[in-house]
Amino acid sequence: MTTPIPSKIKLHKASRTLDLHYADGRHFSLPAEFLRVHSPSAEVRGHGRPVLQTGKQNVALTAVEMAGNYALKLVFDDGHDSGLFSWGYLLELGEQQDKLWQDYLDQLHAAGASRDPDTSVVKVML
Repeated sequence: MTTPIPSKIKLHKASRTLDLHYADGRHFSLPAEFLRVHSPSAEVRGHGRPVLQTGKQNVALTAVEMAGNYALKLVFDDGHDSGLFSWGYLLELGEQQDKLWQDYLDQLHAAGASRDPDTSVVKVML
């Protein structure tokens, strides 16, 4: 079975979302922050040891580029532009968005980290 390819891809810069529409009627609206913290790049995936991305709440997508016939290259305004989002990975992100987002929020909480780039969380041990 082949992986579905979006029939329409639209970047909404004002709302910082990437919309993916599929021929079968499925539609996913993926926020830039969600895409950034789930980038398939080595910087994020950490060569098997994922690196928790913090302070990405205000990140935006500046460009979406085709990478051959199999993926998208997303360019973020924080300079991140590595990692190719394959059609299969984009579909997985869309289908599992709620679970993946909650997992990310749980990881941030466990690490005492923040989505806000202007916030540093300090643990005080008494």
